[in-house]
Amino acid sequence: VQLQASGGGLVQAGDSLRLSCAASGRTDGSYAMGWVRQAPGKEREIVAAIRWRGGSTYYIDSAKGRFTISRDSAKKTVYLQMNNLGPEDTAVYYCVADNAMILSSMGTWSMYKFWGQGTQVTVSS
Repeated sequence: VQLQASGGGLVQAGDSLRLSCAASGRTDGSYAMGWVRQAPGKEREIVAAIRWRGGSTYYIDSAKGRFTISRDSAKKTVYLQMNNLGPEDTAVYYCVADNAMILSSMGTWSMYKFWGQGTQVTVSS
């Protein structure tokens, strides 16, 4: 599976941004995709994830109510709509995927086997 992410950029606090990630390869079975971010000096954290079958989602607490993850199965693409961004959202965002993801592991970034290149999101105050 190869992942191609896009959509990062520089925005001001309160703005919105949408990240996209297109996957190649099989996306059937227990396939899931998500976004992991890493800010300077901080640990990686998975922001949101979605399971292809059934559409189950996971969000980190700080993303709930502000971010929405969605998928277009036909395009094998996952989107992360980020609203009301704040400086604390500044990070490199990585698209991740796994083809054998169980629900209980969706919130664990290290469980994702495939990683795309990072895209920088910078939010100025």
